[in-house]
Amino acid sequence: MDFNLQEMIFGFIGGLGIFLFGIKYMGDGLQAAAGDRLRDILDRFTTNPLMGVFAGMFITILIQSSSGTTVLTVALVSAGFMKLRQAIGVIMGANIGTTVTAFIIGIDLGEYALPIIALGAFLLFFFKGKAIHSFGQFFFGFGALFYGLELMSEGMKPLRSLEQFQQLMLMLSDNPFLGVLVGTLFTVIVQSSSATIGILQQLYSQGAINLNASLPILFGDNIGTTITAILASLGASVSARRVAFSHVLFNVIGTAIFLTILGLYTGLIGYLQTALGLNPEMTIAFAHGIFNVSNTILQFPFIAALAWAVTKIIPGEDVYVDSSTKFLNPTFIEHSPSIALGQAKKEIQRMAEYAKDAVSEAIHFLNTKEKKHATLALEYEKAINHFDKVITEYLVELSTRPLSPLESEEHNRLMNTIRDIERVGDHAENIIELLEFRVEKKVNLSEDAKTELNEMFQLTVETFQTALDSLFGNNKELARTVLVKEKQIDQMERELRQAHIVRLNERVCTGDAGVFFVDIASNLERIGDHAVNIAEAVLGEQI
Repeated sequence: MDFNLQEMIFGFIGGLGIFLFGIKYMGDGLQAAAGDRLRDILDRFTTNPLMGVFAGMFITILIQSSSGTTVLTVALVSAGFMKLRQAIGVIMGANIGTTVTAFIIGIDLGEYALPIIALGAFLLFFFKGKAIHSFGQFFFGFGALFYGLELMSEGMKPLRSLEQFQQLMLMLSDNPFLGVLVGTLFTVIVQSSSATIGILQQLYSQGAINLNASLPILFGDNIGTTITAILASLGASVSARRVAFSHVLFNVIGTAIFLTILGLYTGLIGYLQTALGLNPEMTIAFAHGIFNVSNTILQFPFIAALAWAVTKIIPGEDVYVDSSTKFLNPTFIEHSPSIALGQAKKEIQRMAEYAKDAVSEAIHFLNTKEKKHATLALEYEKAINHFDKVITEYLVELSTRPLSPLESEEHNRLMNTIRDIERVGDHAENIIELLEFRVEKKVNLSEDAKTELNEMFQLTVETFQTALDSLFGNNKELARTVLVKEKQIDQMERELRQAHIVRLNERVCTGDAGVFFVDIASNLERIGDHAVNIAEAVLGEQI
């Protein structure tokens, strides 16, 4: 066979690119069809590790990416929706779900790749419906996956005739640890275990590699896909690092177990290939599937031990914001609307504390420039948005039940208060974004400017806290105090603008620093306005 190095490399990398695009586009199509329900599935159906396994399988099959499932899981753990043990269950399920791609590849649809791409393009370009577009994405990606495989397969055919490649395959057959290392490194480079498994299937189908060398590489592919999660978690929260490392530990332990019984496992896969009449691609798919399912079954009873181990390996207390509601019991709406109203008020109190804490973290970020304060403030803002949605839905449902005139008044007051608290969270987020801009662009503030902002921050937080105390204590005297304090905030904002103009004229501050300074002061003044809205609601005045 003539050997053309350029043709081989171009065919391989081009096919790999189309294959990776196909997997991502297919997953994006399915994800678009599912909408926001993916996160809800992980949130709802992971009450215990076993349910987590099934949820992880389902999500990974849909989005065609175990790394994507891990990212969603990390986000839910960081937000306090999921515990580490549940997250490990999801990761085990994700490992099983990712094997579906190998089984799809095992069904040889290469000759139909172009018509499937054409079908996807037809749905994308000739229909306007969002759902049909999502299916168009799926079919286009599905066809691209097989077309990329065909190109890679053609590109790799000359490898069989290379003496160096044959010697490498012999080395891999004799040294399974080298095979694991090759699989791990290649997956880290390509950033997709589905791609490396697909390449392995093509090499095995062409006879370029035998089963003895294939299986250790397959084990390494599973380890390699977890390294990408580790890299992504560097500098992230303790929870994120623990979830990512548990993924690594799970696959390393599984690989160690299967390497000790490699001879038996190779014999089992060879037997299944003969007994079931499997083609080479499907043989690798079965090997991949059996490895991941068996690994999950073997390690599932030891999830608590895995969680304990990663907690010891990655110590530290993680700071996360608990976004789960504690008081909103739907039963109260049906049987005791007045109690339900009181429970909603307790939940709003938690939401309000988060809004105040978000502003406080912004102060710390201004003074220290430490990223952890910005991260925590944004976590508070996410929790506030979640509370806004859930509490509003609860109160809307409550409004359909009989309430006394006083309860109706309280209900309206709480509905208005939720909006004001949510807006305070938005302003805290705006301030964080401004402060991040300051750090990124290295904008320097004068000491006078910092002092003035700190004073305004303190007055704003005090005013907001007084408004909350007046609301939850139904204290009209405190509500009147808020009106006085808010006038002080307005006066302070005007004074800060004047002081800023003086510093600009004296060239103490730069123009960039001035814009940044005025925008923060403006956001703080608006937080004061929302505090007044809450106070006026307590006083019974028109907002």
